Amino acid sequence: MNTLTQARTALLAGDLDALTLVNEHLARFDEQNPTTGALISYQADKARTDAAEADLSKPLGGLPIVLKDNINALGEPCTCGSKFLQNGYTAPYDATVTRKLREAGAIVMGRANMDEFAMGSATENSALANTVNPHDSNRIPGGSSGGSAAVVASGMALASLGSDTGGSIRQPAAHCGIVGMKPSYGRVSRYGLVAFASSLDQIGPLTNSVEDAATLLQIIAGHDPLDSTSLDVPVPDYSQSLTKGVAGLKIGLPKQYFAEGLDPAIEELVRAAAAKLEREGAELVEIDLPSTEAAVATYYILAPAEASSNLSRFDGIRYGQRSSQADGIIDTYRKSREEGFGPEVKRRILLGTYVLSSGYYDAYYTRAQKVRTLIQREFSQAFEQVDAILTPTTPTPPRKLHEADNDPLQDYLADVYTISANLAGLPAISVPCGSVDSGDDTQLPIGVQVMAPHLRDDLVFQIGARLENSER
Repeated sequence: MNTLTQARTALLAGDLDALTLVNEHLARFDEQNPTTGALISYQADKARTDAAEADLSKPLGGLPIVLKDNINALGEPCTCGSKFLQNGYTAPYDATVTRKLREAGAIVMGRANMDEFAMGSATENSALANTVNPHDSNRIPGGSSGGSAAVVASGMALASLGSDTGGSIRQPAAHCGIVGMKPSYGRVSRYGLVAFASSLDQIGPLTNSVEDAATLLQIIAGHDPLDSTSLDVPVPDYSQSLTKGVAGLKIGLPKQYFAEGLDPAIEELVRAAAAKLEREGAELVEIDLPSTEAAVATYYILAPAEASSNLSRFDGIRYGQRSSQADGIIDTYRKSREEGFGPEVKRRILLGTYVLSSGYYDAYYTRAQKVRTLIQREFSQAFEQVDAILTPTTPTPPRKLHEADNDPLQDYLADVYTISANLAGLPAISVPCGSVDSGDDTQLPIGVQVMAPHLRDDLVFQIGARLENSER
């Protein structure tokens, strides 16, 4: 069994008990993690204790879940994949999503590796571990939630939570051949998520099925007074959307997403997925999203700008890395950050500080905000023509490890199809849609992405379920 639904059925039938389930996954941790590098830490004794006391009457009773290591869980380390927090920070509280998982009976039993402070598209920027793709150990799992994707794809976990700022759930889900869903902005509380870019970040599920993703979102969604961006709107029953089908829906295919830069093999698979929806009664409509070409540049102004502000709290004074070589408080700030942050984090802080500085604020930051508004407007206009939008999740298959060490732009461009959903606050899901030949006698998974209007998370599940069933 590899889904939450299958495991829950076995638990309720008495064919399996929670302690056995947890022990099976702990054994996989011990066996596979030295090779995959998907987990930063796990607490076996606590997981076993929680399993022994599991309440199977709850919706996630006895089911083990892994968290990305930027989501706080009381009493556990929360490193964000950084040396800065590796020795000196233990979470003093549960994030809202962690609390909701526990209240639903889930067993929180591991911390997944990630790009440092969620800044990356390969999980190669982690300061603590190297994570590889379970389908090909010579390739990246994607990022920044690469560990969260790899633990699910490798069978080390039934499901995990990640965070998505510009594609960090969907892109690794596509690279690892699983389902990854970014909820609408404001649908899930960010309280307890270590912030990268507050206007873009969202927590979401990575699973082996669309049904499992809907189950997890049902648990973690909802208004939270502890998060000022959390929306006080009803949460629908997402399970009802899974069997509706796609007959009568208009599905948009943006021409900018099927242009130069897209691997021909991926385009073929995604168009085949669209054709399957058409055979089931959906209408395919070509649409125009002309500002797509500006999305990456817009994102890499706005996200670093917010990061430079959010990461100013890591100063070596209150928690985390403090330099032992500093002389005075200003030197402590400088040396602690120099020693604690990795190259990509420093790059983005510098970029963000630059675009916010006097003389450049209007030229870059203000202009990027205007383009963001334009992107949002174009999506709104598109959704007047179509119900949802279907695109590739990534332009290429997962690249080889360290192939972009000296070329960060290569990874920045890997998010070209996912960034716009964050800029516009839209729900989006990546579902497996086949595989391509790596050229090294392995098959590399490919994902297809569905985007829908804000707060129409139910619609991405509805279409995602049909794509998944068609794939099977």
